[in-house]
Amino acid sequence: MEPGGGAKRLRLLLLLRATHFPCGQADGWNGYAAIIEVTNGGPWGDWAWPEMCPDGFFASGFSLKVEGRGNVLGNTHVVESQSGSWGEWSEPLWCRGGAYLVAFLLRVEAPTTLGDNTAANNVRFRCSHGEELQGPGLSWGDFGDWSDPCPKGVCGLQTNIQGPRGFSDDTALNDVRLFCCLN
Repeated sequence: MEPGGGAKRLRLLLLLRATHFPCGQADGWNGYAAIIEVTNGGPWGDWAWPEMCPDGFFASGFSLKVEGRGNVLGNTHVVESQSGSWGEWSEPLWCRGGAYLVAFLLRVEAPTTLGDNTAANNVRFRCSHGEELQGPGLSWGDFGDWSDPCPKGVCGLQTNIQGPRGFSDDTALNDVRLFCCLN
């Protein structure tokens, strides 16, 4: 258990194989073709800012902030909507052969009145060539249905995060929206 009565927390980070490209915060959410979502996100928290890839770039990997292991240093460009103070970033998982992330599903624990609520505990992505990548998150809860797929690839991220609540129960990541771009 961590301070605030909570168990381990989960955060999501999208990664691109690129360097020396600043990733700007979305300005009015322009330049995307669609938003994909899942139906089983947790009920708590607030939507953070959307963060978009540079024009012409798509997410080809991801990392989760869940517990003390790994890092995301190296030849990557990071797109992060909001994380927080809990946990360490996992080693990145990458689509092979130049493929992009195109769809996702979340593992979410249903709300409970007794015990610790954890909300989103893991994520699984589908790559454009069909490969599936599952994060090293937690086993609580169930995976929901797949999001609709992006026509080409994911180019942005927005997270719904419940921040620290002191000694009250706090859940961290509750839900995710991904932005699809065509070029």
